[in-house]
Amino acid sequence: MFRADATATGVARSRLPERLELLWKVEIPDGLFEATPIIVDGTVYVGCLDGFFYAFDLDTGRQKWRFATELGFRAPAAYRNGAVYVGDEDGRFFCLDATSGKLRWSFETLAEIDSGANFFGDHVLFGSQDATLYCLRADNGTEVWRHQIEDQIRCSPTIVDQRAFVAGCDGRLHIIDLTNGHALAQVDIEAPTGSTPAVLGSRCYFGTEGETFFCIDWQQAKIVWRYRHPRRHFPIRSSAAVTSEAVFFGGRDKLVHALHPQTGETLWEFAARGRIDSSPVLVGNRLFVGSADGRLYEIDAATGQERWRYESGSGFTASPAVAAGRLVIGNDDGVLLCFGAR
Repeated sequence: MFRADATATGVARSRLPERLELLWKVEIPDGLFEATPIIVDGTVYVGCLDGFFYAFDLDTGRQKWRFATELGFRAPAAYRNGAVYVGDEDGRFFCLDATSGKLRWSFETLAEIDSGANFFGDHVLFGSQDATLYCLRADNGTEVWRHQIEDQIRCSPTIVDQRAFVAGCDGRLHIIDLTNGHALAQVDIEAPTGSTPAVLGSRCYFGTEGETFFCIDWQQAKIVWRYRHPRRHFPIRSSAAVTSEAVFFGGRDKLVHALHPQTGETLWEFAARGRIDSSPVLVGNRLFVGSADGRLYEIDAATGQERWRYESGSGFTASPAVAAGRLVIGNDDGVLLCFGAR
């Protein structure tokens, strides 16, 4: 799923070869990839703004199937038990057979879905711009409960124990009981956001449109620290990757930031040539992230030094997906790229 796991840490479970090579690319006419791919059992699943959701062979880039909608997809997909779950720009949430692409069921919301799905027991959860977090039965799409806030939900829900975390466009972090959909706590985050919270231990990390990055103790529902760049004030749309050593995120200030997760102290900054809405992925001691400058960057996670780059010719809004020794990412010209070792 988006950000690798239910807690949205952004840490890959797979290694990558020391030197990446372009293995294949697929060009979608009139396409644009804002959705981050997922990789499962040798298949890449990704939605595009040309109106189709695609499944490609990981080894060759060959199209296995595609599923048509009217407006297309900005949301990342999620996979479980042979099914792919994804929402579209028209507010419809789909469960598709992962092998054939055939529709198993669908569910209507009232606005665009940017949120990726997450899972709790036999349930699937996602947010909509209709300001609602939905909990459905994963097998048939029957609604279990819904939780409404005061403005849009653009982030993916993060799940820890029996709690869901939603950073809303209403300027609050919402902590929700997964058993019944009731609110447990809220924290004022001062501005809207669409960033997905990353949770490590008792701490929750994300940035906002208010140019501030937060660390929140979710058990006590209070802010531990907040970070604003002393000189560059730009919104943060990148979702963070977090470990016990550092928390990493991009900004519209054209920087990748590395902060100490306990204190918020700056560890390093990496300067790109364009905004960074793409969310970084950590692979061992290597950080991968795309930029609007058209480059996919590999950065040393300890020092912030550039190790490698790839010039794609078009900007990246989507984030990298890493699995099975491959990295896959789509760009703003509708080109899906796969990297690995030949």
